[in-house]
Amino acid sequence: MKRAMVFFDIDGTLLNEDKELPLSTKRAVKSLKKAGHEVAIATGRAPYFFKDLLEELQIESYVCFNGQLVVYKGETIYRNSLDAEELDRLESFASKQEHPLVFMSEDGFQANAKDHPHIQESIETLKIDLPGHDPDFYKYQELCQCLLFCTEDEEQEYRRQFTKLRFVRWHPLSTDILPHDGSKANGIQQFIEKAGVSKDQVYAFGDQLNDMEMLAFAKHGVAMGNAPDVVKEKANYVTKHVNDDGIEHGLKMVGLL
Repeated sequence: MKRAMVFFDIDGTLLNEDKELPLSTKRAVKSLKKAGHEVAIATGRAPYFFKDLLEELQIESYVCFNGQLVVYKGETIYRNSLDAEELDRLESFASKQEHPLVFMSEDGFQANAKDHPHIQESIETLKIDLPGHDPDFYKYQELCQCLLFCTEDEEQEYRRQFTKLRFVRWHPLSTDILPHDGSKANGIQQFIEKAGVSKDQVYAFGDQLNDMEMLAFAKHGVAMGNAPDVVKEKANYVTKHVNDDGIEHGLKMVGLL
């Protein structure tokens, strides 16, 4: 069959609820590559949070920060940074509301609040290190993404105030902040243009709100069984739960294995 370009989200897609890579998923990705297909990651995570996974699966290409940084075969081909003036305004407004922020660059991440319980509670669900403390980090770093820590109700005022930014919730206490045109779909578009791959060859697997544009964009969008209904509605296919060999089942479902 024609060579496919397959993009996988990480949390809830490649990794199960315990943040472990199922043996069936590792086996499936290996078989996929052996069959001549290309594989890439498409995640909201920063690149320093999935280095081990890239090595384990022997993957060199990825779309991260929800599409704001794109790496093709080890080469950075696209970067979409947050506007510095808008960040200044956001930091000032969030500080007045006592809502902490985590600033994320390509090389590291820092919080503007020290030991905040909302940062700890949400970040720890990802089983990654907590950020350091540097309130001025955003002033001298090019940022691809921020995390805002507030409730969904509180987020609505940010949406009204900051129309140049995009807010995508990933936790009851936290939302991703992206450039207004930022999405995994946009990152994948940049990727396939560089790779010379047509949209018809694109397969994408995901499970959360930040995957919706990607699943709708891909010719073959596959939602995990553990995805919310609103995400499943954007996909062409729905596979089994991530804990029930969902990746392997989904790849067989679409005819790639």
